[in-house]
Amino acid sequence: MKNTCPVLDIQNLSVGYKKIPVLNSVNLSFQKGNFVSLLGPNGAGKTTLLKTMAGLLAPVSGTVMVNGKNIADYKRTELAGIIAVVLTEKVSPGIFSVFEFVAQGRYPHTDFFGRLQKKDLNVVNSALKMVNATDLADRQLSSLSDGERQKAYLARALAQEPEVIILDEPTMHLDLKHRMDVMSILRRMCQKKGIMIIASLHDVDIASKISDCVALVKNGAVTGWGSPEKMLSGNSVADLYDFDDADFNPALGSIEIRGNGQRGKVFVAAGMGTGAVLYRLLAKKGFRIATGVLHTNDLDCYVAGSLGAECVVQAPMEPVSEDLFNMAAALVRQADFIIDTGFLAGDLNQRNIELVKYALAQNKKVITMRRQSNGFFEGFNCEWLIKCFDETEVLEKMELLF
Repeated sequence: MKNTCPVLDIQNLSVGYKKIPVLNSVNLSFQKGNFVSLLGPNGAGKTTLLKTMAGLLAPVSGTVMVNGKNIADYKRTELAGIIAVVLTEKVSPGIFSVFEFVAQGRYPHTDFFGRLQKKDLNVVNSALKMVNATDLADRQLSSLSDGERQKAYLARALAQEPEVIILDEPTMHLDLKHRMDVMSILRRMCQKKGIMIIASLHDVDIASKISDCVALVKNGAVTGWGSPEKMLSGNSVADLYDFDDADFNPALGSIEIRGNGQRGKVFVAAGMGTGAVLYRLLAKKGFRIATGVLHTNDLDCYVAGSLGAECVVQAPMEPVSEDLFNMAAALVRQADFIIDTGFLAGDLNQRNIELVKYALAQNKKVITMRRQSNGFFEGFNCEWLIKCFDETEVLEKMELLF
């Protein structure tokens, strides 16, 4: 019968320092090959929880079970063969080469004198290869960049041949390239080696894309536990980090920053993903945004909603109704500018073209991004029709007009 015992099982755990808990009543179970992210604000207790799970701190109360055995009952070398730890504390590089540093990860498997056998050398080389650091093997650890050094830390952890790797903010201080490299490496460790990864992260967007499970940590407790698809909603992330002017959209897997809306109101006739970049530019420049009529499964709808825009929306695969057209027309009348993104017009969104024509009939300033717009607006007063080729030019024209 297959053993289904979790690699790590936390039961009624309270963690802290000097018997003073910072997290209470934690109950979590971790399975082999999963990527688990701990999310929460600074000071929430994520690092303390990780250290306790790694056996570096004794629990205030409760238990940490490793493969069905209390972590306190393991010898240090025995535990090191199961759990590897990469913390944010800087390791003194000494005079080690990268190969020598990674080889230190073999200490749970070597003899009393720490002698490396052929198998150990093969494991070290394999670990360096897996983290794309073979070319760093002869370099001095002290000469590495932050991103290169993080790869060396991961290789050393991998050289332990653990079942679990625990990491505290593994992408801290890394540039975007190395951040993506590290997260890809960790994901491969889960998929190819069956290693369970537990990492504290601040990048909610990355966590939503890479994690099998997330734990939300705040106010002395784990407030949520489960798949990111269930746990990471706009409301839960806003509550976790006390967002006021930002919104996490799970459909986009990203955080949108709202503008202050103090520079006038703009109505954007968009759809089919043509408005997303423009919405962000308008919000960044402080404009209040209204838009429509958008189908609810449109990228534009997700982005505009996350930015706090006033949206008129229609169910997918349905033409714009008369009522929704009238609601959008009312927003057009209130707007200082109307922007036509140049969306493709078809049977379902034809009335959005009528909205732009309606704006011209109301003598509104209309900026259009259509490359060939004459046929669309023939017969209308085009005195206020301004043609632009891209979003940047739209913003430049608006700045001049304001």
